[in-house]
Amino acid sequence: MRLPLALQVEVSLPTVDSSAIPKKIFPERPVMNWKHLPSSACFYNPPDYCNLSNAAGILKGIGSMAYQPIENYGIIGNMRTVALVSMNGSIDWYCSPHFDSPSVFGAILDDKKGGRFQISAQAEVVRHKQSYWPSTNVLVTRFLLEDGILELEDFMPVGLPAGSAEYRDLYRRVRCVRGAVRVSVMCRPAFDYGRQDHQTRIEKSGARFTAGNFDMSLLTKVPLQDDGEGGVTAEFVLEEGKSQVFLLRGGSGSSSSAPSESSPHKSAPSEQEAEAKLNRTVKFWHDWLSACTYYGRWREQVHRSALALKLLSFEPTGAIIAAPTTSLPEVIGGSRNWDYRYTWFRDAAFTVYAMVRIGFKDEATEFIGWIHNYASKHMSADKQAGVVFTIEGDERLPEYTLDHWEGYRGSGPVRVGNQAVTQYQGDIYGELMDALYLANKYVSPTPYDQWLRMRTRLDWICENWERPDSGIWEMRNRQENFVYSKVMNWVALDRGLRLADKRSLPANHAKWLTERDRIYEQVMSLGWNEKRQAFTQYYGSEDLDASILMMPLVLFMAPNDPRMLSTLDAILKNPRDGGLVSDSLVYRYPPQPSIDGLPGKEGSFNMCSFWLIEALTRASMGAPEKLDHARLLFERMLGYSNHLGLYSEQTGPQGEALGNFPQAFTHLALISAAFNLDRSLGSQI
Repeated sequence: MRLPLALQVEVSLPTVDSSAIPKKIFPERPVMNWKHLPSSACFYNPPDYCNLSNAAGILKGIGSMAYQPIENYGIIGNMRTVALVSMNGSIDWYCSPHFDSPSVFGAILDDKKGGRFQISAQAEVVRHKQSYWPSTNVLVTRFLLEDGILELEDFMPVGLPAGSAEYRDLYRRVRCVRGAVRVSVMCRPAFDYGRQDHQTRIEKSGARFTAGNFDMSLLTKVPLQDDGEGGVTAEFVLEEGKSQVFLLRGGSGSSSSAPSESSPHKSAPSEQEAEAKLNRTVKFWHDWLSACTYYGRWREQVHRSALALKLLSFEPTGAIIAAPTTSLPEVIGGSRNWDYRYTWFRDAAFTVYAMVRIGFKDEATEFIGWIHNYASKHMSADKQAGVVFTIEGDERLPEYTLDHWEGYRGSGPVRVGNQAVTQYQGDIYGELMDALYLANKYVSPTPYDQWLRMRTRLDWICENWERPDSGIWEMRNRQENFVYSKVMNWVALDRGLRLADKRSLPANHAKWLTERDRIYEQVMSLGWNEKRQAFTQYYGSEDLDASILMMPLVLFMAPNDPRMLSTLDAILKNPRDGGLVSDSLVYRYPPQPSIDGLPGKEGSFNMCSFWLIEALTRASMGAPEKLDHARLLFERMLGYSNHLGLYSEQTGPQGEALGNFPQAFTHLALISAAFNLDRSLGSQI
């Protein structure tokens, strides 16, 4: 059964396989005033709702599970990198100092060799719960024992001066809320994706790990022991009201035995220092979120998506990565594993649109700045543009595999880099021009020098839009005349014409208008399949494609055009009947047979599910039943997030998260769908 359910857990049960359990959202706490919360009161009595897919994490046995379900993770970060923290208190993915740096902890991709940093309660029966401090990215993991409660607070300092060494800090504060709890600590790094050996040294203030020219310290007042396997361990008892702090700090890049002079911490931080850092971090997130202008029905979900997107932004350049992980599989045991720790041009329009819609104009401005100041330096406006870039705008992303790692649950290979950088994907020009058009409209006027580059690009599109390409789904086995790519080339020329008219900028109006109209006529004749009575994936194909749902969203055609309505009806059918929708979940193209040439049946695409919701919302003019349908699908989709409101790229047949996690595109699509659905519903209850 796929329909999300709810469960209230009050007892401890045997360990279960969480991948076989449907999902239900764990609602966030109501927004509270941090200043009015006593530190001992926060999260002491949260509602006992839990996500069913995480039932194994709340019940006895999670601590012994080798690979946690992907949905069992939360993230913390500082707009430079993130760490994935599981419900059992283990950091299983952490790259330092940046998103695309080699990993320090990578147990999520190899449980034995990847390395982890785990803090947990030791008892026969332990229940686990996890939530964010209200309206922040401070993560709290709770261990509920029969005779005690332990809380673990994880966060990275933010809002620091540029270049501060504290951007390499990761704080973990563990405190006993009730009773007396035995705590276990294990920190075992595996530098450079586990390829580089390191030395471990116990020091008065903790431990130091040195690997070549990179070092990392674990600072704490708790006595540590060398475990003989490259890590350190500790066990201690916390009494009620007591706490201990663990500070993981990346070094200066020097293998010298002397601590870095730039480091503000040469000894273990005190409880007061950790409390001050936590307070400042909470205030930063509260202040940042206060700029949000969305006050609709799904405020908590939109806030969580915005907070997640902020964590996926790289503050020094303004880039936003697709996801902070690599090679989390789209098919368990299969090879559909990709590295998403980079920035795609395709995300541009969606990022600018979603962030502007809910009031975050600074983030939209910073992303446009990344395009102009970093990515544009590595491409010429009169040549094929790159598809994917590093956070610093570089196109050099050679793809290779880490054959010494087995991959998540044996799903190899583990990839670093992304081969898509070499592909021609014609749709990206539409997304790029749409982003620049929106930025001109909502953020700031387009400078003349930027317009000259845009004009050259539009002239190039006029000469090249008829080329087959690899498409939005980055096909590695073929190039076709994908309908979505043609539509987005139309968008590029359309937005160029609109921008030129609005700003009275010099442009090749006649040429752009002629080619724009040619694209439109071609899509309507060759992209339409009379037999299916729907637009299909590419010219001559009979397969549907969820990217077609974008046609009304980018204003290519009216949402209630008979052809669009017929396409919607076709997509809404079950895959066994030729459609793409199962329950509320949308497959990006027919799951069987797979046209991408890759083995295995992938899950449904969460981003596409939100596209369907928005397409139905826009098609509801004169058809109110479609608005009701859109709202129902949206509520169902909320039930497929994890316990923190986060989404991976895909959802599996049993409601499990698949693919890289969390995915920016999904959260962007959620924000857009929530905004437009709420506006269409108006005052309706």
